[in-house]
Amino acid sequence: MVDETIASLKIAIIANQNRAFESPHTSYEFTQRAIELQEDLDDLIKAREALAKLDPGSEVGEHFSREELEEFLRLLELLKNADAHAY
Repeated sequence: MVDETIASLKIAIIANQNRAFESPHTSYEFTQRAIELQEDLDDLIKAREALAKLDPGSEVGEHFSREELEEFLRLLELLKNADAHAY
């Protein structure tokens, strides 16, 4: 799920960067959106690296509270389904 979201964000970043060249009237908005998506991508890559360091045999409850896990999964779903490249 994390890797799918990372792939979606990368596509969205490229799409927004390309759209920035379409018109001088909208270039700022698309450039700004690409920067925001890049920040989200950087945070997600850090989270993936942190998850990769955890023992695969351990229970998720040992590392995260139920609320933290639910929030993380909700954010992943939100980012993955944002379709930011579909503007």
